[in-house]
Amino acid sequence: MSKNYVIIVAGGTGSRMNSQLPKQYLLLGERPVLMHTIEQFSIAGSAPEIIVGIHPTMHDTWNVLCAEHGFKVPHTVIYGGQTRFQSVKRGLEKIVEFEKEHLEEIVIAVHDAARPVIDVRLIDESFEQTRRLGATVLAVNSTNSVRFGTIDRNEAVNRDDVWIVQTPQTFRGDILHKAFKQNEHLSFTDDASVVEKLGYTINLIPGDYRNIK
Repeated sequence: MSKNYVIIVAGGTGSRMNSQLPKQYLLLGERPVLMHTIEQFSIAGSAPEIIVGIHPTMHDTWNVLCAEHGFKVPHTVIYGGQTRFQSVKRGLEKIVEFEKEHLEEIVIAVHDAARPVIDVRLIDESFEQTRRLGATVLAVNSTNSVRFGTIDRNEAVNRDDVWIVQTPQTFRGDILHKAFKQNEHLSFTDDASVVEKLGYTINLIPGDYRNIK
């Protein structure tokens, strides 16, 4: 039977914001960002099982926040690794533990914890299209002028050909599992780049400019 999962990557420590509290735990409205993100997937028609990868040092903080805000949306917490690659891999290991086999019947989305306004319609479309295509990524055309090259040698690029990648990035389970058996590499800037390394085609789904971090 087909089944959906989402791995929400929330292992950051807030270093880029110079904040003691990572941005996924800061308040948006009256609740932490991460709660909004989890809730969007929980109300999607695709009904994915939710796995959240947090930094080990944030375990108690997350439990306290859930208690304070009465947050009871079902989700499984795992500890993320030092990098995104390691965190997603640990999420995959948990899914394999749950499912044991038949990963080709499972679709797995990977989503940034700090993208809390993801449209439920796009969540559902990502799962639906991935069942047909195998690997999909939400993306939007660049709205900025773009140049390609080095500081000394560069040229203008048609921005209509430039796509800004978002999440969720969604894959058939067996494809993602096979991809993350590779050794981690500096060229792996996101989940799609890991899958693409094995020769799989990445199919773009038009995203939403509001789906920001």
